[in-house]
Amino acid sequence: MANTTPQSYANHARLDPAFHFFLAPLLIIAIILSIISVVRHPGLHSILWLLLAIALFLTAERARSYALKVQDRVIRLEERQRLSMLLPEAARPRIADLTEPQLIGLRFASDAELPTLAMRALKEGLSNKQIKTAIQSWRADTFRV
Repeated sequence: MANTTPQSYANHARLDPAFHFFLAPLLIIAIILSIISVVRHPGLHSILWLLLAIALFLTAERARSYALKVQDRVIRLEERQRLSMLLPEAARPRIADLTEPQLIGLRFASDAELPTLAMRALKEGLSNKQIKTAIQSWRADTFRV
């Protein structure tokens, strides 16, 4: 069933249930049990199981972080393109001065308030969080990883 609550600063954070509530806890439990096994029954076999549990956890964490990094790169590209269409001609050279966190925060701003908020972010050095809290007309981003 689709969520009908409009997205806002208060509810925009996203958790991936399969990762955050199943895979990560399962792998953390595997690491803990492997540590217990190494302590109770030291040996090559238990050490290998511990190393395997750690490797699996790191693999899952890296896979998620790589997906998030690619998402951030796409957001940067999309927001630079959107800013180049919405900012006045004189302000367009300043697009390159926006940091990655600022661009990521600006993705939630509506087209109407994006130019003003982008210029304010540049002038005041606003952080991602400050940008998100300053948004009056939230533009939902439901395609995040």
